[in-house]
Amino acid sequence: MTLPDPKEKFVGIQISPISFVDEGVESVLDTLQHRVGVNVLMLGTVSWLGLKSGRSISHALDGWPDHGVPQPYQMQGGAYFDPDPRYYRDTFMADYRSRDPEFAGKDILRMVIPAAHARGMKVYVELMEPFFKYAGHGSAAAVEIPTLPQAMEVDIFGRLGGEPSTSNPGYRSWIHSMIEDQVRSHDLDGLMWCNERNSPIDTLIQGGCPGDFSAPARAEAAARGVNVEACRQALLRLHDFCQEAAAGKSFHDGTLITFLRMLLDNPEALVWEKFWLERNKDLDRELYGLVKWCKPHLPFGLNIWNRNHFNLIRRAQWPWAEQTRYADFVKPITYQHQAGEVWAKELGFFRKTVLRDFSPAETQAALFRILGLDEAPWDRIVSAGMDPDTYVHGQCADALRGVEGRARVYMGIGVDAPRSRPDTAKMTTDIAYRSVHATYRAGGHGIVLSPNYSSMHLTHLDGGAQALTELGLK
Repeated sequence: MTLPDPKEKFVGIQISPISFVDEGVESVLDTLQHRVGVNVLMLGTVSWLGLKSGRSISHALDGWPDHGVPQPYQMQGGAYFDPDPRYYRDTFMADYRSRDPEFAGKDILRMVIPAAHARGMKVYVELMEPFFKYAGHGSAAAVEIPTLPQAMEVDIFGRLGGEPSTSNPGYRSWIHSMIEDQVRSHDLDGLMWCNERNSPIDTLIQGGCPGDFSAPARAEAAARGVNVEACRQALLRLHDFCQEAAAGKSFHDGTLITFLRMLLDNPEALVWEKFWLERNKDLDRELYGLVKWCKPHLPFGLNIWNRNHFNLIRRAQWPWAEQTRYADFVKPITYQHQAGEVWAKELGFFRKTVLRDFSPAETQAALFRILGLDEAPWDRIVSAGMDPDTYVHGQCADALRGVEGRARVYMGIGVDAPRSRPDTAKMTTDIAYRSVHATYRAGGHGIVLSPNYSSMHLTHLDGGAQALTELGLK
């Protein structure tokens, strides 16, 4: 293996604002720079998700880390910097400053950027949409933004959904404003955006009720020549089928064949799927263009959901080459010790509905072959997790082939990613060590230690630091 060039070093870490309040800016930077070898901070500046902005959300299973404050953080969420009102004239969501008492009078960007730059460290902003109500990830109990419910999606039954509509002009302008504000007002070194929404058909297979049939989305669809009501009726029929499948109804030709027949008989569902997908990607493309308009040389990257390599539908929907048209770098999520649990959940969606007729072992074997995975058998996948030497290495190699040299690949290395099951594989120092080596052995351009420093054990980070030392990057 050719050793990486130290001049091209990219060792990032996702970190929430609370760590700098709990431990002090200089103390955190000392630890990350000297003990771990980090030179890029991926700073979460706007969030209502405990996973992104809080302390450990799985301390009940994994104990508190060996740094920080070992107490739950009653996060209310919001912006952890001071929004400049000049950028928010076209949105009703201007009032989104965090009300967390720990951040009264504190602007995390003004706290961190000068101190990091003085050490030669870079600061990227890391943002994830959807911002609200991300179930199971320590979401804030309430989001206190006036009139926000008016921007919500509408499902096929006409009910308000749990997420804002990205077609709502006020909501979309808010995201644009939020990013322009940070890019223009602060000396940032880059920005990473994460898009994690379920498409209509994905939602159906999971047993949910798809959208978005809000008035703005309907108008956009109609402007693109889509028969909105025909699409809604098609999705209603597919919804009824998926509900029947999940309830155990028997189908003469089996569940999968019947599902495919339903799709063929209701092609308008695929029309809506395509419209929804392109409108969703539009946001990524717009943000890339926005950043380049403000600062042409500022790197813009995409944080790639691990469902993109676990889910057949998303794998087909999000080809690597396409994403390089609006990304300077990609960060594939490979939270290896947690990945068995994530995979089991993903497989469960399909087995609940369209692949209900197959055993877990049969389904996993077929999907592993299709997706290019080679990991532990079904009965051990959760407790074993996924092996860095196959999983991290394989996903890095796949991403590199996919981007065809048009974007950098920074692997998302999981360090104490939250577990929700006691039988899920635990993080170890060795996992971090082998994950870093696997990345560079595959030819990756860098790593991002994820998902949040506040939940990481320093003893586990030491494994990554050892690998970086051996690679000449620390």
